Amino acid sequence: MSATVQPDPWVAPVRLQVADGVATITLDRPDAMNAVTTALAVALEQALRSAGADPAVRVVLIRGAGGNFCAGGDFEEVQRLRAEGPDALRTLFRSFRDACAAVGEISQPVVAAVEGVAMAGGFELMQACDVVLVRHDARISDNHVNFGMVPGGGGSQRLPRIVGHQRALGLLLSGDRITGVDAVEWGLAYRSYAADSFDRDVEEFVARIASRRPDAVQGIKRLVHEGLGGDLDTGLDLEIDVVVAHIAGDAGGASVSSFAGRKQDTKEHTQ
Repeated sequence: MSATVQPDPWVAPVRLQVADGVATITLDRPDAMNAVTTALAVALEQALRSAGADPAVRVVLIRGAGGNFCAGGDFEEVQRLRAEGPDALRTLFRSFRDACAAVGEISQPVVAAVEGVAMAGGFELMQACDVVLVRHDARISDNHVNFGMVPGGGGSQRLPRIVGHQRALGLLLSGDRITGVDAVEWGLAYRSYAADSFDRDVEEFVARIASRRPDAVQGIKRLVHEGLGGDLDTGLDLEIDVVVAHIAGDAGGASVSSFAGRKQDTKEHTQ
């Protein structure tokens, strides 16, 4: 059973559908390769927060309509906002930043399914997601420099933290394009799938996450996000606090029993 959720009439550039524990957020401007406008950025943040507040949602999937993930900022809107002045431009970039921030602020993991084009802002949105799944032949780049522009959606800050100084500056300064296979090799994506199996493989991956205990999944996401924001010892202290609270809580007995049972099965099969 599934239902399409659009909380307000203006949420036209984004579709939100919840089914079987998976909230699928679709960037829905296929004629513009899902380029980011202020309306799309605001709608994306709203969809993420709506999914995050839904107890039925265990994992969120972001993808683009029409065979492309996202081509970046909408040139026509950028030009119009430029004519209106810096404050108008700032609204666009702030709205997109808020949408990317919502990925980390909701408790459920957010998975990006990247096919076709993921460039500029689309590449930056991909970097903001918790897990990235790509098609082998995806076309990925930060091509701002090709147009005499600089990144404005977090790429100058997230990319070096993901791939390191050399690769980040190499991509940012050259505007080079990489494939989905390259993205996995560089640590920008978790898995790369063939074109003919991409949709099925993505569906199977998010269904597997949705089948896990939500408190365990959300606890793991929290540990990774908060841990990366501090030093190792603080993160290790947080990990102990979270695991002790998890095991000692109502869900702990079933989790420990299940873990012990699996260990026993493994032991018997290896004897």
